[in-house]
Amino acid sequence: MKHILTAALTVTLMAQPVLAEDQTQPPAEEAEGFSLMEEGAKLFFKGIMQQMEPALDDLQQLSEDMEPALRQFVQEMGPALRDLMEKVDDITLYHPPELLPNGDIILRRKQPMPPERLPVPEKGEGEIDL
Repeated sequence: MKHILTAALTVTLMAQPVLAEDQTQPPAEEAEGFSLMEEGAKLFFKGIMQQMEPALDDLQQLSEDMEPALRQFVQEMGPALRDLMEKVDDITLYHPPELLPNGDIILRRKQPMPPERLPVPEKGEGEIDL
């Protein structure tokens, strides 16, 4: 597949200088040569499309087969993922999830959060008389 794309790109890039040249009427030999190159490029791309057609059909069939499973996954896991994302402020602040031997999954922060500072009660506030 990479070879086909490389060849197609090469042919396309080779045609660019020809198109960039003066657009005046070429001599008869050059006009015939250019039309032969055009015909060759058309045949080349037609062959590529014929070779890629089964792979594209398979890809379309795979996407059609996976669609119901993906829809079900989104319906079932969507709310849970939304809740998780509300609790996790920025996913880049965390290491990849770890699976513990007991089956728990933990997300460790790369940098620990600073400890929360509790408000200091003012004098006479928050005191309990016994």
